[in-house]
Amino acid sequence: MKRGRFLLRGIRGAIQIKRNTRDEIIKNTIFLLKKMMEKNNVKEKDIVSVFFTVTEDINKEFPAYALREMGLKFVPALCAREINVTKSMKRVIRILMHVYTSLSPEEIKHQYLGNTKILRKDLVGGENGNSDEA
Repeated sequence: MKRGRFLLRGIRGAIQIKRNTRDEIIKNTIFLLKKMMEKNNVKEKDIVSVFFTVTEDINKEFPAYALREMGLKFVPALCAREINVTKSMKRVIRILMHVYTSLSPEEIKHQYLGNTKILRKDLVGGENGNSDEA
């Protein structure tokens, strides 16, 4: 879908939290959202919706609440649980942000932070990734 010269694109991100606490969930989700927005020059008006998933061991808060804490109260959001794959990484919050952008798919800088770099080795490092810590 197009909006002027902008196209609807998805930006991915993931972060692993240390503990299943409300503070850790909100703090790390905000950190990841800000990185995703900053690295891709996304403004609030560009965001169509945000889809959050968490591993089954995260249940002390909805990560979508981080949007409200950031003042993004009109951005539609949805949370879901990841499927429980044997030996998968624990305590992971994943985000799929739908935005209008002039960036091509190759120019989008997906943000797999910290240990989650291993989840999408093809998207981290170089121009398409980031390894900042929360």
